[in-house]
Amino acid sequence: MGFITKTKAGTWRANWRDEVGRQRAKTFRTKREADAFLSEVGTALNRGTYIDPHAAKRKFGPYAGTWMLSRNHEITTVARDDSIMRTHVLPRWQETPLGKIDYMAVQTWVSDLGKRLSPATVAECHRLLSVVLKAAVRDRIIGTNPAEGVRLPKRRRKAGDDRIISRDELAVLLQHAPDRYRALVALAAGCGLRWGEATGLRWDAVDLDTRTLKVVRVAVEVAGHVTSKPYPKSKAGRREVPLPQFVAELLAAHKVVYMPGPLGEVFTNTAGGPVRRTLFRSRVWRPALVRAGLVGSVLKTASGAFVAVWQDKDGSEHSKDFLTEAEAIACVATNAGEALRFHDLRHCYATWLISDRVPVNDVARLVGHEQISTTLNLYTHGTDERYGRARAAFADFSLTSITTEQAKPAQEPPAGETAAD
Repeated sequence: MGFITKTKAGTWRANWRDEVGRQRAKTFRTKREADAFLSEVGTALNRGTYIDPHAAKRKFGPYAGTWMLSRNHEITTVARDDSIMRTHVLPRWQETPLGKIDYMAVQTWVSDLGKRLSPATVAECHRLLSVVLKAAVRDRIIGTNPAEGVRLPKRRRKAGDDRIISRDELAVLLQHAPDRYRALVALAAGCGLRWGEATGLRWDAVDLDTRTLKVVRVAVEVAGHVTSKPYPKSKAGRREVPLPQFVAELLAAHKVVYMPGPLGEVFTNTAGGPVRRTLFRSRVWRPALVRAGLVGSVLKTASGAFVAVWQDKDGSEHSKDFLTEAEAIACVATNAGEALRFHDLRHCYATWLISDRVPVNDVARLVGHEQISTTLNLYTHGTDERYGRARAAFADFSLTSITTEQAKPAQEPPAGETAAD
């Protein structure tokens, strides 16, 4: 299996052949250490668990680069992982040998990230490091994955996480949305479509007569470039969704006014190209929220000026004067803290359906979830109606009857009997 030789320096060299027959060697201080090592190598070779002790000297950066080139994920996943790797993972582990990464080093790194990044981002950083190290284990470069068992920051819900609006507020929002994109907002709120499903919708998938649409493709945006993917996010994502009356009416009006895209897309920008999410958020969505009174406010003064009032992400209030209303709205839209997101309309849709007692399994199919638990955990939130239902549950309960019973004197037992009898 191997043999030991003594070097001119007085140390002992263990010699062996690996699983493919290559000659390997490692030097030890004593012959006993060399013997013990050879014994471990022999056992590992026999069991098929052999790991080259020199392979762990490979640095994380080059190995991670090889791993990233080997992936066959969706382009959006690749773009996200590349960004996380470049921004957060490589700056710490680029030059570190794989064999030198241990559990405590990973735990310290995760804890440091948690001081400046959100728990969700920290979890993504850890996930990416862990999958690279897991691949190194499979390649028999290291024996175990030191990222396993690391404790991550908890994702605690904040007061602003449940961004659910009422259907009356939706009506106001639709009134203040630009004509070109009003039906797009309605699709998210009235059909629960994801952004890519809504912007990737084509007229061949819409039937205004039967008031239904089919989700069969999605638009994908990476680095400002929008492409069409001929299948939705998951198998359950391919579905048929009923169109509420208001959505069907808005789509019909949209079809008359706006030309479809080159491939029959329902929604295009003013230049006839695809709608980009980042530009939509800053130029269309956030200003519409301001005009609808759903974030900040714009007040007109007696002198004809306009005052923009908003709260930043820390809750501090600010105000600034402008000559025009458009400037004031743009200021609030840019500087205000977290507000209703376009994706929150999908949350609203699921919440409204369940509040109206639509069976949760039906809601899961309508929003394209494979697991009902996903619908319940992520896309349904409490509404103000729950307070009324909770009060109604005790509407017939009163302390009056209890007080009356307690006020009655205890009944005396018949003559010749005792309470103990």
